[in-house]
Amino acid sequence: EVQLVESGGGLVQAGGSLRLSCAASGFTFDDYAIGWFRQAPGKEREGVSCISSSDSSDSYARFVKGRFTISSDNAKNTVYLQMNSLRPEDTAVYYCAAADHCSASVWAYWGQGTQVTVSS
Repeated sequence: EVQLVESGGGLVQAGGSLRLSCAASGFTFDDYAIGWFRQAPGKEREGVSCISSSDSSDSYARFVKGRFTISSDNAKNTVYLQMNSLRPEDTAVYYCAAADHCSASVWAYWGQGTQVTVSS
């Protein structure tokens, strides 16, 4: 059974940090890219960051560049999103997903999401 399980969300003050984890199972982790997405109430889902498990190449949305860092521990089939200098506008449900590559238009597998709330 394919599973992506996010954890690490919570409530933090503006300027604070959180580290999200995405634990994957049920598929060949090295064959996929793992992306982080977020969706705030009343807004469309947007891509945040992505990492290729095969070569660790990564990409970031412009609104998180310099603040968020994505990393992968292939031995643990886990991808992390270190979020620093958090802002109230970062408040959203964060999801991880798996696809063939970071530019994919279709993401095959999704996690259930973890809530991140940043207070001002």
